[in-house]
Amino acid sequence: MIKYFFSIILVMGLFTTTYGQDVISDQQEVKYETNTFKVYGNCGMCKRTIEGSLKEESSIAEALWDIDSGEMKVTYNSKSVTLDEIKQKIADVGYDTDTHRAKVEVYSALPGCCQYERPE
Repeated sequence: MIKYFFSIILVMGLFTTTYGQDVISDQQEVKYETNTFKVYGNCGMCKRTIEGSLKEESSIAEALWDIDSGEMKVTYNSKSVTLDEIKQKIADVGYDTDTHRAKVEVYSALPGCCQYERPE
């Protein structure tokens, strides 16, 4: 009976050790990338909306938009989300980027102070 008990403890220990190593190796595989690109906007409300469009995305570690320069700096897990997808999320809330254009009806629904001069 004692041998049976120790065998169970040994097997449980091996399972726990193996599982723990898998979790650590998965975490080490996460590769974060940082990119900077242009996003058109005007004010603090634009900043909240632009940055907020990316807050729910767990693959994005940081998203900062500078009002004065219009530069967006984003740090993200490039294995889970692409830069193209990030830019599309911003366009989906009404803001043009250097490569993605917001739909006219979404842009038109922005508050007046947020309606920036759209690039051609």
